[in-house]
Amino acid sequence: MTISRRTAVTAAVAIATVAGATALSTGSAGAQPSVSWTSVAANTDVRGIAVPNALSPQLREYAVAQGSTKLENPDGLVAYYGYLANGTLVPDPTVTQAPGTNVEASKTEPDKNTYLRLRGLHGADPGYDYGTRFLYQGHEVGQVGSITRINLDADPAHRVTLIADKLSDGSPLPTIDGSTWDPWAGRLLFTTESGANASVMQVTPDVGSTALDISFALGRGGYEGIQNDSDGNLWVVEDVGGTTVPTASRNPNSFVYRFVPYDKRDLTKGGVLQGLQVTSNRTHTPITFQAVDAGHPTGGNFTDDRADLSSYGSTFDTRWVTIHDTHVDTSGLPFDANAAAKAAGATPFKRPENGQFRPGSDFREFYFDATGDTDATSTANTGFGGWGGVYRLVQSGPGANTGKLNLFYAGDQAHTGLDNVTFVDRNHIAFVEDAGDKLHAQRNALDSAYLFDVRTDYSKGAQPVRFLGEGRDASATEDNMLGALGHGFQNEGDNEITGIHMSDGDAGTGGILGAKVPSPFQDGWRLFWTQQHGDNYTWEIIPNSSGGDRD
Repeated sequence: MTISRRTAVTAAVAIATVAGATALSTGSAGAQPSVSWTSVAANTDVRGIAVPNALSPQLREYAVAQGSTKLENPDGLVAYYGYLANGTLVPDPTVTQAPGTNVEASKTEPDKNTYLRLRGLHGADPGYDYGTRFLYQGHEVGQVGSITRINLDADPAHRVTLIADKLSDGSPLPTIDGSTWDPWAGRLLFTTESGANASVMQVTPDVGSTALDISFALGRGGYEGIQNDSDGNLWVVEDVGGTTVPTASRNPNSFVYRFVPYDKRDLTKGGVLQGLQVTSNRTHTPITFQAVDAGHPTGGNFTDDRADLSSYGSTFDTRWVTIHDTHVDTSGLPFDANAAAKAAGATPFKRPENGQFRPGSDFREFYFDATGDTDATSTANTGFGGWGGVYRLVQSGPGANTGKLNLFYAGDQAHTGLDNVTFVDRNHIAFVEDAGDKLHAQRNALDSAYLFDVRTDYSKGAQPVRFLGEGRDASATEDNMLGALGHGFQNEGDNEITGIHMSDGDAGTGGILGAKVPSPFQDGWRLFWTQQHGDNYTWEIIPNSSGGDRD
């Protein structure tokens, strides 16, 4: 790969930035504050009615940005935090709703949040001090993708900066789902759920960046979650819905990956992509993808192995299998990671979306969710994982080739569509829902966020704490009703919870998620989430008291 002079300069800036960020690291936290949040009720789904979010009484929230916030450096269509500049920000009654027309602007839907404390960053105003605290996000939908930075220390005029909306070759960014900070490479990493586009991109954190597609190394797939481990490997969680079979059940079609770079400081040097393989407790052979065909009309949906994977009490042997190696494939071209995982015998899951390492486990415990079918009529709901759930993978270390997998939590109608995840402290992990408009109506409940205790045996009937019952803002309420009319309306309806993220912003190698035990709302630890769709608010959650700090 030829590296241009501009790329080399950018790399030098990134290295200097990381050095500055390391100086901002906080020391080790003192006594861990207790996490004791009270459950709230889910908000019911009443069509045409806007309702506010409900939080545990120990918590409150305030907006750090919203969809109508103007970018300080707009670029064509990319002009607002949560809207494109292709229509009015509220429905225009003078515009006829029809395919190819916009009665309102398209929503960009900011997604996964990544919080960093960095020195020496810039924006559109060369004379302005942008501070040291920044929240990054990619945007999930629209005609073009984009990457924004909320400048948490800045005034309203400088609040949100466009970081990139183009790839390094000048083509538009694809829409984005996941993000993380890789301190060894000194880059933000962004993923997209479309296997036809640049599925993994790396970006420097300052204004004027372009995104470099590194899919030749990590492949193209329906990637969402992406995290580093302490060895500098990247763990990637894929969300690809499989073929739907009667009734309303999607064939398991998504994989969990680990990328082992040849040089963790330069991901453009390639590496080995692996897929997680689970061994059947019945046949003692790998559980592999089963296509839907004449001989297997339901694919891998209703097998004994799928029932075991969806049940409490079973522990499975796992190993990592190589699916691609850039020392073998020297073409430098992107490849189909999903197809390669199937060919190598990796094990598919029902739409896993995100995962994180348990803090204090030395990267030996990894938790990831399965969204499931998000349909109350799915015939896989009872006993075959249709409601999804949470899995726990335990290894002797992050680079180990073998491990043990078990179902930590089996979803149900009230707890399903689990998507984004963050650890709140050593023992508590938060998962949030993306159940979708259809299931909202089926169960008469909007999305929620749940706090799980990893020390709890949920097979005994315990349930997590619902610390957030998401509402439906006025714009999402209007979009829901406009969408029901059809006529080519382009925006989604009900709000969705995404981007849940607890971090102290440490940009050094010791600050990767899972390296430190979070001290919620103390020692600089902050908690963010985004209310996707509708008004596209990004919120910070703080204690409902005068305690805590945001250093």
